[in-house]
Amino acid sequence: MGPLGQGQRWTAARKRGVVLRLFRGEPLDLVSRELGVELYRLEQWREDALAGMEEALKARNGDPIKAELDTAIRAMK
Repeated sequence: MGPLGQGQRWTAARKRGVVLRLFRGEPLDLVSRELGVELYRLEQWREDALAGMEEALKARNGDPIKAELDTAIRAMK
């Protein structure tokens, strides 16, 4: 993956690939030079990815206690 060509945009998939490289420990300045992307922008992508990951890990996909309570309430009706 190298710099973007004329008229190309950074897609979410390309950004994800860059952020994964940073998570794996590739030096920020090396990635910046290779891709022609400013350091502050790479840092922002990394911070955004970490924030999104934190929110995803906080999300509850169905609370088993609430589901059991809802079942009991329906049974009482």
